[in-house]
Amino acid sequence: QVRLVESGGGLAQAGGSLSLSCAYSGNIFSINAIGWYRQAPGKQRELVAVIDIGGRTNFVDSVKGRFTISRDNAKSTVYLQMNSLKPEDTAVYYCNALTISGSLWGQGTQVTVSS
Repeated sequence: QVRLVESGGGLAQAGGSLSLSCAYSGNIFSINAIGWYRQAPGKQRELVAVIDIGGRTNFVDSVKGRFTISRDNAKSTVYLQMNSLKPEDTAVYYCNALTISGSLWGQGTQVTVSS
């Protein structure tokens, strides 16, 4: 079983930066990829960024050039660095682990960007 614990988020002004962390534990060798999703009020949850076991990354078009995703294997943590934030980035952000057994979700963390 894999466990995910998210931290970070909060309030930022437009143009500012925030960082999210997703610490993973348990059967970490079963993880194929870890991604960050977000869900704004009244909208569907969308994939924001993902990093796979080989370190390959992918981003939704709306955050390309502004967000980066990275992984620290020694700390078993995946980071989402969010720069040049926009009000439309406001959402609850969820960490997701894709494992050989299925998909697991973190508890979510609120990101609010004021204009």
